[in-house]
Amino acid sequence: MNLRDASGMLRGITFRFLRAIASIFPGGKISAFGTGEGLINSILIVNLDRQPRRWRRVVRELRRFRTADDVSLASIARRFAAVDARDGRAVAATADVDSTYRIGDQLYVQPDARLEECFPINEPIKMTRQEIAVARSHVEVWKAIACGADNYVLVLEDDVWFKTGAAAAISCGWRAAIQRCCAEGGPRLLYLSYEDAGGTAERVDLCDALFRPVRGLWFLSGYILSREGAAALLRAMPVIGPVDMWLNYRFGELGALALSSPVILQRQDGGSDNSYSVLPYLARAGIVDAGSGPMAPERAGALSVLAWTTRGEHEPLAMALSMLGLRVRVFDGDEDAIRPQDLLELFEMFDALVDAPLTPEAMEAMTARTDVRFLMEAKAVFRCETRQGALPPSRTTILSYDESESGLWEPICRLLRLTEPVQSFPVGTPRSLRMFRVGREDGAHRIAPSHPQQISLLDESPWVLSAKYGWQPKVPSNRPIPPVGELLVFSEMTTATSSFSALIETFPGNLVSFSQDALVHDKDGAHLIVSKVATGTRQYRSGAFASKRLFGYGRFEAEIKAASGSGLITGFFLHRDAPRQEIDVELAGDDPRSMLVNVYFNPGDDDAAMNFGYRGSPCRIDLGFDATSDFHVYTVDWRPDRITWSVDGHVVHERVGWDPTPIPHLPMRLHANLWAPRSEELAGRLDPHLLPATARFKNVSVWA
Repeated sequence: MNLRDASGMLRGITFRFLRAIASIFPGGKISAFGTGEGLINSILIVNLDRQPRRWRRVVRELRRFRTADDVSLASIARRFAAVDARDGRAVAATADVDSTYRIGDQLYVQPDARLEECFPINEPIKMTRQEIAVARSHVEVWKAIACGADNYVLVLEDDVWFKTGAAAAISCGWRAAIQRCCAEGGPRLLYLSYEDAGGTAERVDLCDALFRPVRGLWFLSGYILSREGAAALLRAMPVIGPVDMWLNYRFGELGALALSSPVILQRQDGGSDNSYSVLPYLARAGIVDAGSGPMAPERAGALSVLAWTTRGEHEPLAMALSMLGLRVRVFDGDEDAIRPQDLLELFEMFDALVDAPLTPEAMEAMTARTDVRFLMEAKAVFRCETRQGALPPSRTTILSYDESESGLWEPICRLLRLTEPVQSFPVGTPRSLRMFRVGREDGAHRIAPSHPQQISLLDESPWVLSAKYGWQPKVPSNRPIPPVGELLVFSEMTTATSSFSALIETFPGNLVSFSQDALVHDKDGAHLIVSKVATGTRQYRSGAFASKRLFGYGRFEAEIKAASGSGLITGFFLHRDAPRQEIDVELAGDDPRSMLVNVYFNPGDDDAAMNFGYRGSPCRIDLGFDATSDFHVYTVDWRPDRITWSVDGHVVHERVGWDPTPIPHLPMRLHANLWAPRSEELAGRLDPHLLPATARFKNVSVWA
């Protein structure tokens, strides 16, 4: 078991136990609530339709408290249906929310020199679907308050609980707010729940009960809003960026107040599918460090799915099933018909088979099994051996792409009993790319490779075919690989070039922070120099550069002299996020006679928040020489059906589809860096006494 998961589970159990005990005892009277003049008249609880348990739980929490009229706080609470991020129509572009904000907006709320150093303040950030849904939910609440009859309303999210002493603190804070704002006709916005932005919140007009925030508060789990305050917020729209961030810009005009200490907190025992758009930027700036990185979701379990499509120009169904965490294999339709025993073996390895040609006996066997589900696009193309009429209706779903994108997830997930994802339903890859095909041939691993290869630990993932399924590195053909397309980029790297930019950032699990000062150009190319110079949160500084543009399939080449020393990795790789995909060449300073090749794959269209993976699918290859002693030419040839790695013109490693991952299919940037992994399993322990150390790059070329 993952120890972090275990400790989180224990905290959740402990929290639930303590809340169960607390629920036995009354929370007291909160005199700020009631029907009288200047009191908070009602409570709106923002709750998703698919989360009735949360609604019941927060109502149970409110029953512990009494109003000034001596009635339960729950009696004045109403449920307000939240906008669901899983509904594509609900998070589409509207006049209420502008989904693009800037790094400068994050810095306004929470200043941080590390973030400001890494990114220009006008760097655009695109909100996630979850952030858009949260913003739209609060906007709809404001509309209801502005048009309602209540002067003051407490707005709660559905995952909150009240701290001990909350009743007295809210009553005292409300009296202070009424007195302070009597000239303005009463308070317009009062925070009962918030998080100080890294201790940077600016507070003025402090008293024992509350303060006036200038900026620096996160979260909107619990706040009191007046009818006039709601109207003012609506006049200030659109909301630009995450709603709690945007609200910081409104503090002055609303005369916002906050309790001296938050008394309403978020529960610690509930999972969340929230996704924060700024996190990748914070990670690159070294402000947050996710350590080992996110792990792939658990495979769906005992699922066996047969699916048939119209075999159109794109393949959305295969991509959708993969995004749901199923291991998917797609067939072209010209393969030999699959017999029953072969089909059982395929289902040992894959969860979903798309457009599989089956013999009548195999089809009959599958319809007889109660654990097999059947999916088909309307007007699906069947091989003559397969008959739609034979499929059991209770285990069969027919998809029509006339529905909205959100409507497409629902029938699939209902059939498979899976949770609907937040991501948009995919367009899928063009059929010509042959995504999710198995590219290996029988007997491909019988001959020993000329360069010995060793499999390292692989991610447990729906998108990695592990060694237990018989995966072994493919024997390279050793044939010359001509470049693909035209030469788009060539740089000797002797001077700074417009094709590549120095990076000022880091990433989780990296002991160094990349700095422009650690990238030096001279007649021998680009020098990436790692040294013991503290930068931001890191104790070491090093150099890195990346292409300014994204590249699709092509050939990527550089002459590299790797850095020597334990704990150091010289990297030359293609990378992208959302979804994360990566093709690596890594040279470890503690093992200079080998090269680590790796592929990370996540499914989805461009912008899908699928960024799982820690180890990837690494394989170590014996080079037969010391990579730190001289320059050698390293080449990655990336095509729709295969990836080939070459050194000095000789093919040393090759992968095809499901070997052991699908082939990455989306454009990526070309990177080069010298870094030090936090984990010692990859390159050993970093020895600061051997620093500075240098990796050198020259003659970088891109054909595409």
